[in-house]
Amino acid sequence: MTLASNLGLARSQMAFTLGFHIILASLGVALPALMLIANYRGLRHGDVDALKLAQRWSKAVAVTFAVGAVTGTVLSFEFGLLWPAFTGRFGQVFGVLFAIEGICFFLEAIFIAIYIFGWKRLSPWTHFWTGVPVVITGLGGAFSVVAVNSWMNQPQGYSPASGDVTSVEPLKVIFNPAVPYEVPHMILAAYLVTGFLVASIYAVGMLRGRRDRIHRLGLLIPLTVASIATPIQFAVGDSAARAIAKDQPIKFAGMECVQQTSTDVTEYILGRCTSSGVKGGIGIPGFDSFLVGWSTSTQVVGLDSVPPDDRPPANTMLHWAFDTMVGICTVLIGLGLWLWFGWWRKRDFPQTRWFLRATALSGVASVIALECGWIVTEVGRQPWIVYNVMRTEDAVTQASGVWVTFTVVVLLYAALGAALIVTLRAMSERWRSADEQDVAVPYGPDVDPPPSAAAGAAG
Repeated sequence: MTLASNLGLARSQMAFTLGFHIILASLGVALPALMLIANYRGLRHGDVDALKLAQRWSKAVAVTFAVGAVTGTVLSFEFGLLWPAFTGRFGQVFGVLFAIEGICFFLEAIFIAIYIFGWKRLSPWTHFWTGVPVVITGLGGAFSVVAVNSWMNQPQGYSPASGDVTSVEPLKVIFNPAVPYEVPHMILAAYLVTGFLVASIYAVGMLRGRRDRIHRLGLLIPLTVASIATPIQFAVGDSAARAIAKDQPIKFAGMECVQQTSTDVTEYILGRCTSSGVKGGIGIPGFDSFLVGWSTSTQVVGLDSVPPDDRPPANTMLHWAFDTMVGICTVLIGLGLWLWFGWWRKRDFPQTRWFLRATALSGVASVIALECGWIVTEVGRQPWIVYNVMRTEDAVTQASGVWVTFTVVVLLYAALGAALIVTLRAMSERWRSADEQDVAVPYGPDVDPPPSAAAGAAG
């Protein structure tokens, strides 16, 4: 098999597994927080329905964590199997971050187990606090993994610059220049996606006539979190794009289809990228320069500043992914404003069918935005696996049989995805069934002692 074939298959396999895992990783980061918000509301206000939601969501946390553990493990193996030159040269550089991620992973697994098994075995507030480390370790794991990706975009903290690495400065690696915008961007994306995705499930239920308080809370709690995260995400994304224009100008040029270095650069929404400029799309004169430097006279570096081999591939796809991500985020901000306006007027969220339809679609839309964001991050860095240091083609495995591992991974992930959906649907149907024996409050022991115990105490 030729190097080009290996490279294409290896990149496709990595893209497929990363695109699948990032959804589960987002749920792993943010779903425990939604669970704790419901738990806190239940304890603070004596809200039995909120406690039921927290208990149900804790089971969903366990299921998604288990499947995410498998997909994440596969990704870890892929680093060594598909990109041996990369891990061989730089493994000791980013290894500390993967070690931190491993510690967070195991701690998260331990506290998820304690939280789930503690529902009827711990006092209410003690049980609540056992869930807090789940949220913290989820954030820690997200930080460490995204910091690796940030380092790949802005490498530092190692020497020498070429050849085998002999010296590593861990703090410079961990807190590389891309961390301040990449890590918040990903964590906010996790909360945004999880919030809209969970809210969309309950919106569908309400559209089907289930207007009970469980569905109302199940929509309101995650949608409120997502509506808060979305405008913050938009602001962080804007600052990230400006930082990329400074630190990775060719990546930014690929995102915006800027062919020639110039000032007063037109911002194009969609359109087809060609060597002679953007064909079609909606042009806003000077706006690209304004976005980069708050002035239409700001110079924007174009793709013409580097040889063709140093430019990102699939320029139109990269440009469309960036525009789609920004466009969806803008629309979701509008949905959040709709929610807050309705709450301001009636102290309740809008319950029209149009609002519920929009909320139902928001889950899928947020996932699409998430995937587009990773396309921008990964495709935009190409042809480098470590920006301006190591090319992706120089890191790929020389071994044959990549198509075999790709096929196995696709089949494995298809089975995992199907099992996850079937399991979550079965849990949801069980919760709705008349056979479910819900207690008034999912904590024990009961507040009132049984009659026999009361009689014994009196004697």
